Amino acid sequence: MAGQHEQYARSGVDYTVLDRVKREAIGLAAATAPLLAASGATEVSASRGSSAYVFQVQGLTLAMVVEGLGTKSVLAADYLAATGINRFADIATDAVAAIVNDVVSVGAVPLVVTAYFSTGDAAWYSDEQRSMELLRGWQAACTEAGATWGGGESPALPGVVGADALELAGSSIGLVPQGRSAVLGEHVAPGDRIVLLASSGLHANGASLARRVVAEQPDGLLTKLPSGRTLGDALLDPSKLYASFVRELLATDVTPTFLNGVTGHGFLKIMRAPATVRYVIHQLPEVPEVLTFLADAVGMSPAESYSTLNMGAGYVAIVPADQVTETLRVARATGHVAIDAGEVVAGPRSLTIPGLGIEYASEDLQLG
Repeated sequence: MAGQHEQYARSGVDYTVLDRVKREAIGLAAATAPLLAASGATEVSASRGSSAYVFQVQGLTLAMVVEGLGTKSVLAADYLAATGINRFADIATDAVAAIVNDVVSVGAVPLVVTAYFSTGDAAWYSDEQRSMELLRGWQAACTEAGATWGGGESPALPGVVGADALELAGSSIGLVPQGRSAVLGEHVAPGDRIVLLASSGLHANGASLARRVVAEQPDGLLTKLPSGRTLGDALLDPSKLYASFVRELLATDVTPTFLNGVTGHGFLKIMRAPATVRYVIHQLPEVPEVLTFLADAVGMSPAESYSTLNMGAGYVAIVPADQVTETLRVARATGHVAIDAGEVVAGPRSLTIPGLGIEYASEDLQLG
């Protein structure tokens, strides 16, 4: 499916290039694994290339991730300038969600989150209201995730970061509960069910595409969507955090075979597991109007939109068929809309959405 990310590449985010670099980095990083032995630790090698790195030390299985928000902070800055409405607490939530949703996807519960706030000029913080909204949002998101905010770094990098720009990133360490193993997807098997949890909108991926669309609208961020909301308001809906869902799921008898955020690469992330199986999606979540607007604005085909944006699915849990009812119960009990969306069947590694005539092959997702 060459060209399925063409519209995103035009926005400056070319997955063909980025994924190649990631694959090369994974190979070089793996060569350093023996160094863990000096501290009495070992890596879980299957976690290389997954959503978080997993290692074992002194009887504990830990997971670690570093993640960033991307360019969504530019939307928040532009929206503040256009409307006077401060949404920096929301993009703090986005950043923490990007971090935490990755660490829980290996079956770990987040313990600590650290912050990295990079600016081009320390004067960025002179706007006290903007700064405090950012900090309060970060704290609130950590609290929702059940993780302590362990500190961080806030460098000013003139010449590297734009003078008025803000880069948000951070890291997290998570703990795989006692009696559990890391969830890395190798046990996904025919008969498993695919549960999708709803997204809130854009989440943390696709902001570069969104900014391109905004720039093409006569009214920019103030463009009205069919509901009457402005485009800018909808784009800045904060991401969902799925930490409470995973935490509660791991406290039950459910044994998920795969967990993952539906972020960059969209529905392709559903088949990120290394298992050679076929994923069939029979039921789709409701698509937030802002995502429909973005896809229509740049003329994305269904195949391209569902492999670029989350299209209403923020998280996937693959579980044995006899555990799908309990998985749905946990999702709803932790405040999420969830659907039993499809099944895993025998076949080559691939994903199909028959209702949309979409077919993705294994080579369409090459991350590791």
